[in-house]
Amino acid sequence: MSMENKDAIRVILLGPPGAGKGTQAVFISRSLGIPHIASGDLFREAQSKGTELGLLVKSYMEKGELIPDEITVAMVLERSAAPDCKKGYILDGFPRTIGQAKALDKALEDKGDTIDKVVYIKVSDNELLRRLSGRWICRDCQTPYHIVESPPKVPGICDRCGGKLYQRADDNEKTVKNRLSVYSSQTVPLIDYYGDAGKLVEVDGSQGIDNVAKAILAAVNPSE
Repeated sequence: MSMENKDAIRVILLGPPGAGKGTQAVFISRSLGIPHIASGDLFREAQSKGTELGLLVKSYMEKGELIPDEITVAMVLERSAAPDCKKGYILDGFPRTIGQAKALDKALEDKGDTIDKVVYIKVSDNELLRRLSGRWICRDCQTPYHIVESPPKVPGICDRCGGKLYQRADDNEKTVKNRLSVYSSQTVPLIDYYGDAGKLVEVDGSQGIDNVAKAILAAVNPSE
């Protein structure tokens, strides 16, 4: 490993939809001064810049085909080579499968680098269902509500404009259960994969946002 990367901290955030990965990634990124790298953002940036990889991604997307793991890994490596990643980075949304994880490990190993910590934000299915299926939105002014955390004063009616509230298709219970099922089949095996590698740290995601953030910081901060 090169001297400039010796003290770098490379972190992967794992967790189901609704676990709060995006929120925590932004917080940890600011706290440690390392970039938050989200695979979806990488695809959009590469396409807008018209890089070689970006054009390749665009060609797959235009054909409606899945982007091969090696291309996604190449984009992550390209991004991680930027100067602002000298102290490390947080990966959010990648890897999603064992195949992607192995491809990432091999690519990093070839550079003399490695993933240091994998934080699994654990939240029960019942809590995830409550979080994800409780969202309602005003049809007129688009103000969001949550039946538990931020309910309207009058059920089904917007506090702000009096419009009717509705639930988006991807927020209904059946769709949410399907999203969790897909996550479970594809991504849960990563927990064992990184656990066997001795890199996994489990954090209770049912705590408040601040407590979850403190637990993650304690787990990944190299000065701890």
